[in-house]
Amino acid sequence: MSEGELERLAGEAWQLTDVAKEGLRTELAHRNLQFELREAPADERIPNLVTVRQFTNVSDALLAKGVLDSAGVEAFLADENIVRVDWFYSNLVGGVKVQVKEEDVDAANEVLGQKPPEEFEVEGVGNFVQPRCPECGSLDVSFEELIKPVAYGSIAGMWLAGVVPPIPLKRIGWKCHACGHAWDEPSDQGEANASPES
Repeated sequence: MSEGELERLAGEAWQLTDVAKEGLRTELAHRNLQFELREAPADERIPNLVTVRQFTNVSDALLAKGVLDSAGVEAFLADENIVRVDWFYSNLVGGVKVQVKEEDVDAANEVLGQKPPEEFEVEGVGNFVQPRCPECGSLDVSFEELIKPVAYGSIAGMWLAGVVPPIPLKRIGWKCHACGHAWDEPSDQGEANASPES
């Protein structure tokens, strides 16, 4: 390489591997050239990322990332693609990780630690009241249509037997993530907040 090419390469040294950088330093010393190997500009450096949450599925991780992004906290997903390709790998890799820059950890934990609002206005629909668990009163509930242990167990069993899996079993109901209680979909919001005895 000419001296001009070596100078240009030294000016973009942050893009080289460690082995290539060492080779470039050796060549510059051999030619007695004093070109400095430049580090990456601040806007091109890879930030140190910290995992603030881990999820077994991609959809929950995307939701958390969306919440952080909408709050102005830049978030990244790690191991998203491997779990997307085959969800059996989720436990193996520790799930999908939501990561933020070191300086954003406190802000991210504050945003993700907020409790869901008990009610809020939905444009064109009206006031939405968050369902509560009839057992413990927690707002940490979700609507589920699939009996996951049964459906996934039957799929795995049929797959191991070499048979095409059946359509997964479905149920319509709610599950509390605080106490584990599950209940059928109520006919109205009043039933969702009612106790089992009423």
